[in-house]
Amino acid sequence: MTNDRFAPIGHQGRRPQGLLAPLMWLGGMIATAVALTVGAVLAVFTAAAVAFIALFAGVLVFFAGLAMRARGTVSVKAQRDGDVIEARKVGNTWVTYGWERPGR
Repeated sequence: MTNDRFAPIGHQGRRPQGLLAPLMWLGGMIATAVALTVGAVLAVFTAAAVAFIALFAGVLVFFAGLAMRARGTVSVKAQRDGDVIEARKVGNTWVTYGWERPGR
């Protein structure tokens, strides 16, 4: 029995001996390289997806801004056009028809 208090936790320190040791070391290195490659590919796909979402969110906000600006322009124009329904020039003056003052 050892006096090391961490000895019962995890790996006990037994390493393979003989011809099996280099093969296990090589297998561990290959598994590590494959795991790093898969992680790097997934990181690239994740970054591309985030960039794609950010691009389309920016386009959506741009078109929403254009729509809001167009809506404001149309509503202001509609308010101005609603005051006079019809106007004709009679002589040197303009005569309007269908216009009523509020409160009359």
